[in-house]
Amino acid sequence: MTNRTAYRTGTAALLLVLIEAVAWATGIALWWSLERFVPAFRFARPWVLWGLLAGAVLVLLYLLDLWRRNRALRRFSEPLLLTSTLGGLSTTRSLLRFLTLRHAFSFAVLALAGPQLGTRVEEVKAQGVDVIVALDVSNSMLAQDLPPSRMEMARRALAQLVDRMKGDRLGIVVFAGEAYTQLPLTADRSAARLFLSNLGPELVPTQGTAIGAAIDLAREGFPEEAGGSRAIIVITDGENHEDDALGAAERAREAGILVHTIGMGTPQGGPIPELQRGRVAGYKKDREGRTVVSRLNEAMLEDIAAAGGGAYVRATVQGTGIDALVAELRGMDQTETGTYRFAGHEDQFQSFLAIAILLIFAGLLLGEGSGTRKRTIAT
Repeated sequence: MTNRTAYRTGTAALLLVLIEAVAWATGIALWWSLERFVPAFRFARPWVLWGLLAGAVLVLLYLLDLWRRNRALRRFSEPLLLTSTLGGLSTTRSLLRFLTLRHAFSFAVLALAGPQLGTRVEEVKAQGVDVIVALDVSNSMLAQDLPPSRMEMARRALAQLVDRMKGDRLGIVVFAGEAYTQLPLTADRSAARLFLSNLGPELVPTQGTAIGAAIDLAREGFPEEAGGSRAIIVITDGENHEDDALGAAERAREAGILVHTIGMGTPQGGPIPELQRGRVAGYKKDREGRTVVSRLNEAMLEDIAAAGGGAYVRATVQGTGIDALVAELRGMDQTETGTYRFAGHEDQFQSFLAIAILLIFAGLLLGEGSGTRKRTIAT
């Protein structure tokens, strides 16, 4: 395929299709083998692998370029003149040059995808604060004066808190007429997320709003030997009918624990839905048959926060107020909350990148001519 005055596009196209098919089949087979037999192998950025599809586009563009160059060469009337000036055209060298650059691109994409193999154990010391959330799950939290409902907004606030806690430890206490520990203090944020969708009035059989009991139980949830910064966040509508919430907040403060509150609801209030199979079947009524209206007790929540040395924020349709409390938590002294060990992966992109660079240099060194030049003698 050398010393010609035109490129053999048909032969080049056939060879490229065969080589592409073999390359893709080999790549897929290797991928399947690694997935099945080498579980420690992975790509840090697997979405980058979609870039490999551009290789097929490069093949098409190369063939179109060969066709364009052949068309331009046909404009010369004397093939002998082309041979004497160009030294002949080599389809083989042109093809080899393209293949080296085309596969250099593929190896560069693989390097960018971040191949990783094996694991290394890393030890990290986390710093933060210990926080226990006391969440009101009484029936009044179903009121919809804070759309979509107080309960849903409380779940949203808790989810935002979980997302923003890095290095901190979190616990969850749920309460209505009684208080129960739903999640002991832990640094595992994924465990906290598991409980979010199940938080509701059905968790506590006795209805009511025992804020004091919830604060006392949360205070007892901190390890006795634990020092550093500790805080309790009470999420409720503030309708306390059961116990001495102010006394509980003062006891927590005396133990070095700040008590913050988030108000769920509006001062105007709203009726309490009675649900059947997840749908509103009616609204709660008192003994006289009047619809019960549940209202946010901001004064109570402000007093609890003041007694506990913390801050009070009110959730609105614009926001849950959790960002303001996170800022308060970040202003507290950060202490070591634990030492954690996790498995990391060793990067292996260096080999792929080195191959890509070598192929690029090889492709640039390859010319497309045959390397020979015929001379003509005028007579």
